[in-house]
Amino acid sequence: MAEKSCIKRLQKEYRALCKEPVSHVVALPSPNDILEWHYVLEGSEGTPFAGGYYYGKIKFPSEYPYKPPGISMTTPNGRFMTQKKICLSMSDFHPESWNPMWSVSSILTGLLSFMMDNSPTTGSVNTTVAEKQRLAKASLAFNCKNATFRKLFPEYVEKYNQQLLSEKLVAEQVSPELSQEERVPKSVGEDVKRVDAVQDRRKAKKESFPPWMMFLLVSIFGIVMALPLLQL
Repeated sequence: MAEKSCIKRLQKEYRALCKEPVSHVVALPSPNDILEWHYVLEGSEGTPFAGGYYYGKIKFPSEYPYKPPGISMTTPNGRFMTQKKICLSMSDFHPESWNPMWSVSSILTGLLSFMMDNSPTTGSVNTTVAEKQRLAKASLAFNCKNATFRKLFPEYVEKYNQQLLSEKLVAEQVSPELSQEERVPKSVGEDVKRVDAVQDRRKAKKESFPPWMMFLLVSIFGIVMALPLLQL
């Protein structure tokens, strides 16, 4: 069971966080356990994580702020292993470097900064920029499958629903245009085929008249024209 000083400290820090939120971070304690906090990191622009929403947990010991919390991430991200504790100077991986003056805001700021870095650590993974971008794009859909995430962060669920609606509208607009484009080339192609067929038939007729027949007709025409002259 958490000590009273721990509870008071976390309640105070939550009020402070509500007044002055950390940029690109949303965090709040579990309704049933103030020692368990849930957070969402928003990927910064200009990084492979841009457009991503990374959900995770911070578990505080009952001795907080005299002992550091454990930090983990749930959303696949390409930087840290999921469901594993992340090694930070502000986490329980390094109790010797923990400073009781650090707050939840300090922890979240440090976590976001460390995520944008490429320094290897316990619990980190090495992935390509393309893989990080793919995971960022899929992050919101992944999070919305989690019942706890949906309950604690309805604003992100609404954002995801808006994304789905926008994609559906775009697909519906593009589909009729594609159908019309498909019909036009088909009609033009049929007209071209018909013209080619007529030309081929005309050419075949010309080629079907043999040269010797033409020579014979010219000869007969010449003889007929020469008869009057012979009679003179």
